[in-house]
Amino acid sequence: MGKIKIDKQKCKGCFLCISVCPKGMIKESSGLNKRGLKYAEFIERGECLGCSMCALVCPDCCIEVYK
Repeated sequence: MGKIKIDKQKCKGCFLCISVCPKGMIKESSGLNKRGLKYAEFIERGECLGCSMCALVCPDCCIEVYK
């Protein structure tokens, strides 16, 4: 199983990561970051594959993947 860490302050809310996650483990936040933008959040349910697709598509390198 994997786990991801998303830097919410760097995230600009493009949500490309949400569209590529095969398990739907990333969602749009309900809060805002310091720049006033919604950011992506990891849903911690233990189903993450650690496939790194989210990190690969992130244009701002906000996501770290741990296996």
